[in-house]
Amino acid sequence: MSHVNTVAFAVLVAAFVAVTLIGFGAARWRPAEDPMHLNEWGLGGRGFGTFISWFLLGGDIYTAYTLIAVPALVYAVGAAGFYALAYQIVVYPVVFIFAPRLWSVARARGYVTPGEFVRGRYGSQGLGLAVTFTGILATMPYIALQLVGIESVLIVLGVGGSSTGILKDLPLIVAFIVLAAYTYLAGLRAPALIAFVKDTLIWVTVIVAILYIPAKLGGWGHIFGVASAQLKTINPATGKPHGSVNLPPAGEWSFATLALGSALALFMYPHVVTGMYAAKRRDVVRRNLAALPAFTLVLGMIALFGYMARAVPGVNAGVKASGNNTQLSVPLMFEHMFPAWFAGIGYAAIVIGALVPAAIMSIATANLFTRNVYKELLRPNASPAEETRVARLASLVMKVGALAFVLALNKTFSINLQLLGGIWIAQIFPAIVVGLYTRWFHRFALVIGWAVGMAYGTAEAWRTPGNGQAHFGASTAPVLGHVIYIAIAALVLNFAVTTVLTLLFRAMRLPAGYDETRRADYTVDPDEPANGPMDLPADGPAVRLKRLGPRHAANASNGASRADRERSRATVRSAQPLRQPRPRRPDPRWGGSGLAGPPRPAGPPQG
Repeated sequence: MSHVNTVAFAVLVAAFVAVTLIGFGAARWRPAEDPMHLNEWGLGGRGFGTFISWFLLGGDIYTAYTLIAVPALVYAVGAAGFYALAYQIVVYPVVFIFAPRLWSVARARGYVTPGEFVRGRYGSQGLGLAVTFTGILATMPYIALQLVGIESVLIVLGVGGSSTGILKDLPLIVAFIVLAAYTYLAGLRAPALIAFVKDTLIWVTVIVAILYIPAKLGGWGHIFGVASAQLKTINPATGKPHGSVNLPPAGEWSFATLALGSALALFMYPHVVTGMYAAKRRDVVRRNLAALPAFTLVLGMIALFGYMARAVPGVNAGVKASGNNTQLSVPLMFEHMFPAWFAGIGYAAIVIGALVPAAIMSIATANLFTRNVYKELLRPNASPAEETRVARLASLVMKVGALAFVLALNKTFSINLQLLGGIWIAQIFPAIVVGLYTRWFHRFALVIGWAVGMAYGTAEAWRTPGNGQAHFGASTAPVLGHVIYIAIAALVLNFAVTTVLTLLFRAMRLPAGYDETRRADYTVDPDEPANGPMDLPADGPAVRLKRLGPRHAANASNGASRADRERSRATVRSAQPLRQPRPRRPDPRWGGSGLAGPPRPAGPPQG
């Protein structure tokens, strides 16, 4: 693949230059009152409405790896790859229940990360650090895999394919240097603005491909016939068929648990939470969760690309020549089936579809490090400007780490390692989602349950072979006679340990920690964001509040000390209206006038 497709490459470069200009221009879009505040850089000022949030979350959730990995899995194994479509159908009704509560409490208390919510809810710094560690650990290979998607396009284009050393990876390095530059400058505003271009390119590419390519290949009947015949052939590595266009009974448990586990894990990822926190109002979150399934329709079409690629002889030859690298199937299909200029548009959709989520992921992990590690442990008195500077530098470190991850490690290993992301991130589900409704789980039990789930999930994935690898070969393993997603088994174990230890610790009367949140926090819908916690009543219905002024924001209680808590309780008591004396009944002896009676005679003179 050393021959460079000049026309397609020129279209890709033009699109990349356009989004680069948009990224740098985002710093002037919706300018912040105080750009050196983490609310502004890391959450876009928490001011995105329904339209912008829909594109941002769509660009955040549906990544380049979606365009590459989902059809590659369908190409390799057939119907089992459609679990991604099933979990996208399951996830939104589940998240619709708890996401508005998470948004409200984050807005009311000024939280920027999910780790802050857990620390504040349970009064446990250790639990907050566990959530932070898990978020960063699960997201790093996810950022790396966005680069794997870009690299797949560059391989098919022939860019750098004949070079050696750093020249081979130079286009990938340049792309991420530019990404790092405009993300450092504009923060979340950059990927939010670029998401318009990214999502438009994906929609156009998918709709054209789903209409144009089957017509050239002889229709869907021919496509499914060829795919079925090829998947039935024996895989020399396993001695079994490659897959099937119909899900076999033996794969039902694996399919169902993959869909369920992925649905539970998706909105635990810090980059998805960051996109949700950036919404302007609570009803924006609800409307977006109702509208985002439109992207699921696109995902179903993208999954069909795997079968379409099977029916293109040039794709099969190219995949085989690259060492059965099925990730090249979609870019190869674009090269063989589209005119060069439209193939360039398809490549641009994949590359830009990698840059947007990679930027949001690096921002989200930088927010986690800054708020839950740097400020919590190293510099408790750090100013907002210092926090923002640290977050900017941390986002650069995350990108460099992801780039080194891709350039240094075997690509198959990195892809399998990403499967651990879902196993890991699912283990914070009890602390976050259950914590939105009750504090019954003990904070120490949650930490131990998390550790057990992480240890079991990692060990089970390590000892699972597959795809020619002895370790980290697959994300499913046999449990109690059924092959299921390891994340589900680890999460069940996590819940069981947490429940038993909670009963034990409560019986031992171990301190449960102080909850700095209030009941009203979980339903509040403020008009404007507050940089610090809002002074809400301890209990009560949802209210719409204006932003606190500087004096009130500085003095608002966050439950950090006993004195603060006493002042907060005194404030709540003083805010309650004084009870008025009950009016006395009219006395009928005096004409019902309401008088108590004739004036009492004065007593004997004193002294």
